Amino acid sequence: MASSSSKLLVDKHVAYIQALAKNKDDLAYHLTTHLRLNAIYWGITALHILGRTDALDRNDVVDFVMSCWDDEAGAFGANPGHDAHVLGTLSGIQILVTYDALDRLDVDGKRTRVVDFLLSLRNDDGSFSGDAFGERDTRFLYCAVSALSLLGEREHLARIADPAVAHIQRCRNFDGGFGTDPGAESHSGQVWVCVSALAILDQLNEQTVDIPLLAWWLAERQLPSGGLNGRPEKLPDVCYSHWVLSSLAVLRRVSWIDGPLLERFILAAQDEEGGGLADRAGDMVDVFHTLFGITGLSLLGYPGLEDLDPVYCMPASVIEARGLRKDWLALPRRSA
Repeated sequence: MASSSSKLLVDKHVAYIQALAKNKDDLAYHLTTHLRLNAIYWGITALHILGRTDALDRNDVVDFVMSCWDDEAGAFGANPGHDAHVLGTLSGIQILVTYDALDRLDVDGKRTRVVDFLLSLRNDDGSFSGDAFGERDTRFLYCAVSALSLLGEREHLARIADPAVAHIQRCRNFDGGFGTDPGAESHSGQVWVCVSALAILDQLNEQTVDIPLLAWWLAERQLPSGGLNGRPEKLPDVCYSHWVLSSLAVLRRVSWIDGPLLERFILAAQDEEGGGLADRAGDMVDVFHTLFGITGLSLLGYPGLEDLDPVYCMPASVIEARGLRKDWLALPRRSA
């Protein structure tokens, strides 16, 4: 149901996220089995940005994360019994970091094993695969870099930096954007993972990114409705409020889009009855768009929200506590 509200319906969204863990008889619950751990990361991050850190039981969440451990591979799958993948592994680590529970990896050598798993995904050209089956994507490179950074593996990051940066450069296009692989079309999601990986590796500079050209390409993603799209000639979608804005935040160019117009687009996608946000007004809500609508509002400085770190897509306070937040401030910290 489309929203006519001009305010963020915080209590509705909290209740929506809380209900997701309980509705196990719902068809959507079973259709999303393959991304359960990702969905939990989306939900708890949204709750933390909303300032409702205790809305889910911490121990229950952490126990579920550990139940997704694939002991054969030494990393996390998307659900208990699923094969390990870099996407699930990053989400698992993000959740453990958010709840200050990384010590759960100190049992039975899990921390060492998960680092070994991440490093095993490297390819000779500097790219990363998602799992043992070898699919390559700049998303997977970002996931590995982000996970290693959250684990404090600075020496390993330094070791992989040069080939990883070289691969990212090969994925850069004439329009300033980045694709999934060399020669692939620019997409704002891929722009975010590449720019953020470069930032983590301390390689975000005028040699690796054409900042004015890329910022212009990102600003061009805003449509008359106020919403942002992922690439030219596509419909606006609430999730790009994160991919585009976070990239602009890292580049210090958030002001290049019309913030109030985007805010109205995001708020119109709320479900006033059941909570949650959809891709656009009138569509079905889901936890993915709920998170990225809320993070977009945070980056715009919406009142009452916690600050987001645009590189890690985690609460800024959590990243600061890890000593990882650098100088890519979207806005002065409002809730430090």
